[in-house]
Amino acid sequence: MQFEKNEDGTVLRLTLDKKLSAVTAEQLEKELEEKLAGVKDFTIDMAKLVYVSSAGLRVLLKAQKKVSENGTMRVINAVPEVMRIFETTGFTDILNIEK
Repeated sequence: MQFEKNEDGTVLRLTLDKKLSAVTAEQLEKELEEKLAGVKDFTIDMAKLVYVSSAGLRVLLKAQKKVSENGTMRVINAVPEVMRIFETTGFTDILNIEK
């Protein structure tokens, strides 16, 4: 996972790669608890992500709820495999996904 936060701390960009599984979801959740403070614009780049587990979906949902209190979260570059997971689970109606 690669995080980029701007100098004033209001913009955060996260690049995910490979899999967002139960193991990596736990790590991501801990990282986001620290890094989402004060963020108003949160972007998750999924160009290199090939799989999202239910644990990963839970972390995304939790991040969406936290960021939406003061800002916006968007998902960009989701590959077809990940988009199918989002569509199957109804996350296309929950997340702001840009193609």
